Amino acid sequence: MTHLLQLIEQYGLLLVFANVFLEQLGAPLPAYPTLIITGALAYRGEYSVALLLTTAVGAALVADFAWFLLGRRYGRRVLSTLCRISLSPDSCVRQTETVYTRYGAPSLLIAKFIPGFASVASALAGAIGTSAPIFLIYDGLGAALWAGLGVYLGALFSDGVDNLLNILQELGEGGLLLLCAGFLIFIARKWWQRRRFMATLRMARISVDELHQMFEQGLAPTVVDVRSQLSQRDGRIPGAYPVFMKDLATFALDAATDSEIIVYCACPNEASAAQVAKELMQRGYSKVRPLQGGIDAWVAAGHTIDTN
Repeated sequence: MTHLLQLIEQYGLLLVFANVFLEQLGAPLPAYPTLIITGALAYRGEYSVALLLTTAVGAALVADFAWFLLGRRYGRRVLSTLCRISLSPDSCVRQTETVYTRYGAPSLLIAKFIPGFASVASALAGAIGTSAPIFLIYDGLGAALWAGLGVYLGALFSDGVDNLLNILQELGEGGLLLLCAGFLIFIARKWWQRRRFMATLRMARISVDELHQMFEQGLAPTVVDVRSQLSQRDGRIPGAYPVFMKDLATFALDAATDSEIIVYCACPNEASAAQVAKELMQRGYSKVRPLQGGIDAWVAAGHTIDTN
């Protein structure tokens, strides 16, 4: 444990850069503990506060700009990938789109304080055409606020941080094992939350080919699009009825309770569509199914969309 503390003191800035960079890329490695510890060390005069902040902000900007460029190049495909690999079920693209559509680039000022928002927002900013200078200005300011608060907390509670480090040092290898156990518990908790969330989405799906066949046979099911307003601008499945998640509690669906209803979104695992489908079933609709693969699978299969 003593060796670990010596590494923190000698290579703290490098550790801060690596930790912040990996967290902003989406890895489940919270950087705030590192910022608080190095903030306390900076308060004792072992680091330059300005250099510490520059390191943290620089690491965040490098990672965020990488997602920005990927979003600009690959569009919404990279957003779906982010949502799929994230351990935070609340980081679905739809939720980030809702915030970003409402507030635009200024939402980046608080993005890093919202779990699962920062990397998705960076990719989204690139996908929808936010200019690079505007992105870098707001993202840099947001990173400075986020990192500055961590460093400030370290300075504010420097005595407590020193006491904690002393305790861990006295524990020796036991202290290192304690830190590893805490990290593993954090990862396990996130994984369990996601597993429980995914379990709530288990229900029968309909494939895009089945839905297309229904259209061709003239069965005309009621199709519900629950994507964000921003996403729906790119087009809908013909005849789809738009329902935004913010209106979920109040919207009324003009369809018989025993009619076929298909709900689709653009979220991995049809998360949003399954949530709306369950809401409709609770209202008495008996034949509700999410569209497997959502709008992306529909387009990939070569089926037409309505862009009006």
